[in-house]
This record gives sequence, C-alpha cells and structure tokens, in this order.
Amino acid sequence: MVVAEVLTGISLVKASVDFIKSNISTCQDISQIAGQIDDLFRGEKEVQQLRSKKSSGLGSQFGVDTVAKEMIDAKIAAEKLQEVATMVDMRFGHGTWAGIIAERARRIQKAKEEAAAANRKRIQEAKEFEESMKNFILAIVIAGVSIGLFVFLFTVVL
Repeated sequence: MVVAEVLTGISLVKASVDFIKSNISTCQDISQIAGQIDDLFRGEKEVQQLRSKKSSGLGSQFGVDTVAKEMIDAKIAAEKLQEVATMVDMRFGHGTWAGIIAERARRIQKAKEEAAAANRKRIQEAKEFEESMKNFILAIVIAGVSIGLFVFLFTVVL
C-alpha cells in the first residue's frame, strides 16, 4: 500500500484499522489482511516510540499539549489493536489473534537471538584476528632479533 509509506504513527494505525474493517467480512484468509496487520503493529510501535522519546527542549517535552497528544495517541492505538483483535477472532475463530501475537513475538525473539549470535560471532572473529596478528608480529620480531643477533655475531667474530 503506497499510502502506508507516507503515514506514520497514529495515522497508520487508523488507516490500517479502516482497511481491515472494510475488508474483513469479504476476505477468505488472514493473509489477505496481513499487510494491514503489519502496518497496524508498525504504527502502534511508532506511537509507543514517540511517547517514550526524550525531547531536547523542556517546553516541548513537558508541554501539556505534547503529553496529552502522546497519551491519547497511545490509548487510541491500544484501543484500535483491541478492536482488530476482536474482529479477527470473530471472523476467523477464537484464539486467532492470540496465535498471531504469539507467532509475532516468537519471530521477534528469534531475530533478536540471531542478531546477538551474529554479534558474538563477529566479536569472536575479531578477537581471533587480533590474536593472529599478535602472533604474526611476535614471529616477525623474533625473526628480526634472531637475524640481527646472527648478523651481529657474524660481524664480531670476523
């Protein structure tokens, strides 16, 4: 959906819910509204991030209008999520939404674990490379000292 690229936060939540409301009765499979559910989650996440984001100016951070808008947007997003949960469960059977949430959480956790494993592997490879470089430099120094000592002894004896 091209509109979803332009919309952010609460606008994305509202647009996703409107699309789901208008199409849920005609869709035969959850995959037909999956993109909108993704947009709904993304919009809700943006609302939460905006709410927790620290602003640089005290006036904008603690202003009543800013605080009120962030709180209301967060409550609207939660309300819309619950509304979609109810619609999905009514259309596709009880527990469908819980299954979606559980699978989403599992995939997010798996992605985090894979990222952490990749990070650990990268750190380990960096340590191994550092150790290899230390050994290489040590070998060069030892070879240089040995050659220097050999040359010194050869020139002193002759």
